[in-house]
Parts: sequence; structure tokens; C-alpha cells
Amino acid sequence: MIIHDWGLLEYEKAQMQMQNIHKEACEDGQNHLILCQHPNIFTLGQDEWDKSFDVPTYKTDRGGSVTSHSPGQNIYYFCFHAPYPARFFSKTISVFDVFLKKYLPQAIYHKDAPGFYIDSKKVLSLGFRYKQGVSLHGVALNVSVDLDFHNQIRPCDLEGITAGSLEAEGLSLGCKDINEEIINIISEVFDESV
Repeated sequence: MIIHDWGLLEYEKAQMQMQNIHKEACEDGQNHLILCQHPNIFTLGQDEWDKSFDVPTYKTDRGGSVTSHSPGQNIYYFCFHAPYPARFFSKTISVFDVFLKKYLPQAIYHKDAPGFYIDSKKVLSLGFRYKQGVSLHGVALNVSVDLDFHNQIRPCDLEGITAGSLEAEGLSLGCKDINEEIINIISEVFDESV
């Protein structure tokens, strides 16, 4: 597995660079994991192309609804070989389930509204697209985000759901420490070396 750590990067630039990494993954046969964070932005998945929101948005080609991004949110873009998307998706969920069960066992994955929740607070969103047998896009994990910003929208436009964060739930691990742990879990679940 090849890891790309981009730090804080504007969403539009990250999307262009992710397309380049996707092309590279198609050519080199390797799985590529991109780590980054984005400045404040709201993005729309394919399920929301026809809706308008009261905040500026950026339309994407990923699945899902409206998602907020900001510093303090760990992004994991997977450009992984996924000949069986359902199996890949299940493994990805397992990665974050292992992590969250260790620190916040009350976090639950909801299949009907993909993501992890603690009560009515969404702490993790995910949305993927598959092209040429390789995944695009990925996971957004709210570590220590500005919840006032994130709660300008309903996460994934879900009624009765607000944004939550690991920090607000009492977890004091930093973004970098969490990345290291997630990389280790990905390596185990996907049987990959770093």
C-alpha cells in the first residue's frame, strides 16, 4: 500500500490529484491511500445534484449526499483495487469499526444511512465511486472539527441527525495519532504492507 499524505489541501485540488493517483493505481496495480484535510467546504454527492442548500457547495462524482469538510477532519481517500465493490466496502467499514469499538464502543454503523453514529450524532461519513475496478473517494472522520460549521447542514441531509466529533465524545487522540492507527488497521484488514 502506497500512502500519500497531503496535509491541508483545497478540496478541488485534492479531487484533481486523486484522479491522478487513481490513474496511477490502475497502471501500477498497487493500492493507494491518500490522507488529507480540507479547508471549510460543503460537497454534494450524486444523490443531491438537484437540491440547493443555504451554503456554498461543490458537486462531486462520489456517492452519497451533502457532506461538510474542515480542518480537524481526517480524510481517507482510497484508490484501492476493488473488483468486488461490496467486499471492498465491507472491509472499509470493518477498518473504522475496529478503531471506533476500541475507543468509542457506543459508535454504531448504520447501513441505511452509511456512516458511524453516536446516538443522533454522525462522526464518520463515507462515499465511494468505482472506475476501472479501482475505488475513488472515501471516508471523512470528524476528529476535532468546528461543530458550528458542520451543523450548518444536516449530515447527509438526514432528518434529526447532527454532526459529532471524537473530541466532543471525550476522545483526546490527535489527528496524526489516529491516522497512524487507521493505517495499521487498514494494513491488517486488507492484508497490505506499508
